[in-house]
Amino acid sequence: MALTPANRDFALVDTHAHIFRADLPMAPGGLHLPTHDFETADYLAILDAHGVENAVIAAPSFLGTYNDYMIKALKREPRLRGTVIVEPGIDPYILKAMDGDGVVGVRLSFRGRKQLPDVAGAEFQRLLWRLADLDWHVHLHIEGQRLPEVLPVLTRSPVKLVVDHFGRPDPETGAESEGFRAYLRAFDSGRTWGKLSGGFRIVCDPQPLADRLMAVAGPERLVWGSDCPFTDFEKTVTYQSTIDSLVQWVPSRDDRNIIAQTSLKLYKFK
Repeated sequence: MALTPANRDFALVDTHAHIFRADLPMAPGGLHLPTHDFETADYLAILDAHGVENAVIAAPSFLGTYNDYMIKALKREPRLRGTVIVEPGIDPYILKAMDGDGVVGVRLSFRGRKQLPDVAGAEFQRLLWRLADLDWHVHLHIEGQRLPEVLPVLTRSPVKLVVDHFGRPDPETGAESEGFRAYLRAFDSGRTWGKLSGGFRIVCDPQPLADRLMAVAGPERLVWGSDCPFTDFEKTVTYQSTIDSLVQWVPSRDDRNIIAQTSLKLYKFK
C-alpha cells in the first residue's frame, strides 16, 4: 500500500527546504540560479498536503547574506525556523535580533569554493562562540573530501554542528571514503547531528551511508530534510518520494519518530 498522509503512522519534521523569488538579489558565483519562484505559500501548501506541521528553511547559497526574504517568512509563520548565511564579523546584536525572529543557526555553504574560509581564525572563532551562546548550530554544506579540513576545528568549538546531505561523500568510495569516516568521527564530540537529505544529489547509494549513520549516531543525532523544491531535480523528485526515501533509509517507525523528536528539540520548536 502506498504511503500517504492518511495512513502514515510516524511524525515528520522537514529540516531542509528553500524559499525564494527569482527577482531577489543574487550572490555572484551561485551554483544554482533560480528561474522561477518558490514562495512561502507554495511550500506551506506542500507541507499541509503531506501532513507536516514544522519545517526549517535553509538559506540558499545563491542569495548569499540576503536573508531578509526568509526572515519575513519566519516572522509570519511560527511553524517555521530558519538558518541564515552571514559574514563572520556580523554584529552580535543582529544575531540576537535574528534569534527572536525564529533563526536557529548559521549555514556554512562551503561547497564549490576554491578556497575555504579560515574557520580556525579569530574572527570565525568569535562567531562560533556567539552562536553557541545563542544555542544555535552551524549547518555545514561541503564536499565530502574536504570534511577533514574543517570538522576537527568545528567539533572543538562549543557550537552544535549539523552536516548536510549525508556529508556528500566521494561517489566512488562512499561510506568507505576518508571524508565520510571523518564525518562519523565528528559524532564523538557529542555536539554533531547528521542530516538525512539530498539523497538524489549524491551519486553513490545513500542506503549504506544511512546504515552507518544509524549505527554510529542513532536517531537521537539524526534529522531528515526534503531539500524541497529539489532545484535541478524538479522533474524526477517529488515531496512524497523524499518521504519514501526516509522510510527506506530508516525502516523502523520508532526510529523515525525519534528523528522527528530530535528535530523538534534541535531546531527549538520545543
